[in-house]
Amino acid sequence: MKKTLQGRVVSDKAEKTVTVLVERRFKHPLYGKVVAVSKKYLAHDEKDEYHEGDLVEIITRRPISKRKRFAVTRLLEKARG
Repeated sequence: MKKTLQGRVVSDKAEKTVTVLVERRFKHPLYGKVVAVSKKYLAHDEKDEYHEGDLVEIITRRPISKRKRFAVTRLLEKARG
């Protein structure tokens, strides 16, 4: 089963790769406080079409390199400015 995540592109400096920051929010089981946990994923961007600030959807795929196991599937929101 493929895993899909949504996140914001924080870096597009590498060739054919974007760094996507995915933030997850959940209620702490004991204390009830809403906790935000974030993680960065390297995602494949074949045509170098996504840029810093874009909101994108990424999906798991076979390993492309040592740290790259995701690919960008679509643009959800273009960066402002």
